[in-house]
Amino acid sequence: MKIGIIGLPQVGKKTLFELLTHHKPSEKELVSGKPVKSLAEIKDPRFDKLVALYNPEKNVRARIDIEVLPKLEKETLAKGDVFKDIEDLDAICHVVRAFKDEAVYHVDGSVDTKRDIRMVNSELILNDLIFTEKRLERVEQNLKKIHDGSSEKERALLLKIKSHLDKELPLRLLGFDKEEKKTMSSYPFITLKEMILAINISEDDVKNTEFIEGINKEYGSLRIDAMVVSAKLESEIAELESEKEKEEYLKALGIAEPAVDALSRLCIKKLNLISFFTVGPDEVRQWTIRKGSSAPEAAGAIHTDLERGFIRAEVMKYDDLAALGSEPKVKEAGKYYVKGKDYIVEDGDIINIRFNV
Repeated sequence: MKIGIIGLPQVGKKTLFELLTHHKPSEKELVSGKPVKSLAEIKDPRFDKLVALYNPEKNVRARIDIEVLPKLEKETLAKGDVFKDIEDLDAICHVVRAFKDEAVYHVDGSVDTKRDIRMVNSELILNDLIFTEKRLERVEQNLKKIHDGSSEKERALLLKIKSHLDKELPLRLLGFDKEEKKTMSSYPFITLKEMILAINISEDDVKNTEFIEGINKEYGSLRIDAMVVSAKLESEIAELESEKEKEEYLKALGIAEPAVDALSRLCIKKLNLISFFTVGPDEVRQWTIRKGSSAPEAAGAIHTDLERGFIRAEVMKYDDLAALGSEPKVKEAGKYYVKGKDYIVEDGDIINIRFNV
């Protein structure tokens, strides 16, 4: 599962990528015209509290695949290569500029956040519409030769999709049944993917809640989650050497945590993933699995042998452990559960797998 960062030139894509991954792309990577790939750690406060509670020899955060795509501009949009890169993603993080700085040019000559959002959304919808129209034309030509039931159904589906896209709406808002989803499985639709808007603001606007509330109100109906991040401020925070310095700086700014940490968790949400934890004095580790995964599937995320020989899962809820303070107290309170193969893992579960191979 991977998420990709897209956006116009000079909006802060590379900076956010570096903040998320701690990987500074080389000049060769940047001029290749290809996505730059790395891994981003998920900054989850629950993980930090579990590490503090168990004081393990080793601790490992969950990580996700993330890449920054070539900038969206007339040349790359016309060539269409960037759309192929986006098609390979599972979710999209669209970085949009809201900060004003005369030293940093804007491709359209002025900073207009909503205009830029509309432009990129329109390009993605248009790409899906072009594919739909071409596919529909091909299906209709085939139907003139042979009347085929499956082709008739595909034609009806494509007409449904075209009607929706003609309204300039993303396909993630349109419902599809199982048969339709099966037919669409090979379609390279982009607007089916979940999207984040990362609005890159100036340092002075960090506490301007009205701005982001307006963005969420306007684009929430399109199933887009928006958040603000000041890439400049986040870079300053990241450069501080000690955690104590960071905490003091954040406190002085009146900020609970770096915005990039919250962005990492939003990426997890948009990838339809949840977190579970394994704990002990030797290691505390965070894992990610698809939402709706069973206990054996969670075991398989740890090691295939655990899934193959799965017997049961011993489960604590993070909130119970955090409130009660220790495993013995969780057990005394009757909140230490034994679950079988049918158990669907919930976000924040602390799991111990019993297995036999």
